[in-house]
Amino acid sequence: METIWRSIIKESGEARVWQGLIQAAAALLHRQRGNRHGMVKLGGAALQKLDGPQRADIEFDTVTFRAQLARALAGDEGAARGAAEAPRLEFRVDHGERKTDD
Repeated sequence: METIWRSIIKESGEARVWQGLIQAAAALLHRQRGNRHGMVKLGGAALQKLDGPQRADIEFDTVTFRAQLARALAGDEGAARGAAEAPRLEFRVDHGERKTDD
């Protein structure tokens, strides 16, 4: 994902979304490993970059993903140990339908 992000102009909104997705993945890895500090720091940065309405030029449902990420990183001790369900990145398709990664 970093290769894609680095190939996009850094000032673009699209680059910001890709960077947010990368940070979300890193935050979830920290959560899984029990590194609360890393989870909070990268999770907060990811949530900030993924904030706002759905961008038409991004094929993923970032609004739903952001809400799921926020719940997964909610900060309770169970979430830090991986008890909370991880968010799912879903592709957007025509007419507002979503397609999961299944």
